[in-house]
Amino acid sequence: MVTSVISDMDGVIYRGKQLIPGANEFVQRLLAAKTPFLFLTNNAEQTPLDLKLKLESLGVHGLTEDNFITSAMATAMFLRQQKERAKVYVIGGGGLINELYNVGFSISESNPDYVVVAKSSTFSFEQLKKAVRFIDHGAKFIGTNPDMIDPVEGGNEPAAGTILAAISAATGKKPYIVGKPNALMMMLASRKLGVHPEECVMVGDRMDTDIVGGMEAGMKTALVLSGVTTMPMLDEFPYKPDYVFNHVGEIDFQAL
Repeated sequence: MVTSVISDMDGVIYRGKQLIPGANEFVQRLLAAKTPFLFLTNNAEQTPLDLKLKLESLGVHGLTEDNFITSAMATAMFLRQQKERAKVYVIGGGGLINELYNVGFSISESNPDYVVVAKSSTFSFEQLKKAVRFIDHGAKFIGTNPDMIDPVEGGNEPAAGTILAAISAATGKKPYIVGKPNALMMMLASRKLGVHPEECVMVGDRMDTDIVGGMEAGMKTALVLSGVTTMPMLDEFPYKPDYVFNHVGEIDFQAL
């Protein structure tokens, strides 16, 4: 039986700066029923506070910072399990650096244990050079998420995967990526909720990240057609979601 909800955000709750119809009702029903839930995002730039404030600006109220897990948080949680008090070289923004500090890591260019890479609007050749040198000298290569591009107003812009590809090409090494579609991120989310993955439903708009990640973690999956995936696209994949809805406002948790 499904008792908890893990939900993607972009394409599920909002598109850009627009709230998706039924999204606020979806959140309010979760809060009213006291259903444990988390919003999960591959975005490593924004903190839970940033995301809470964004939703409030769209008219969604009643959430706390504990209702969110980002790929930066998941990366920090994963690395802390691997090594305590590690030294990390970071390519990424304040959201990622903040989460690494929170688990007791130091940001360092002196023999770092890890090179951790997220999307960065200030990525430079100097950073690329340092990352390559550190990895060549034995630092472990970690990516927060594999997204190659992010949709923005007026088109697309390069995302974390583009930077990872450049470093990978220069080092001949592939990064270990924590975020979706890695089922690890779903497992870390269910652990943060304090429930077993089998008790969760993963709600998302992408078959290739949300649905496959939830399925591989052992969760029920609910695809919403308010984002990337359309009904005709379902035939392209060798797996299928447990449920399909037009948008989150249609989801009846009692029936899952």
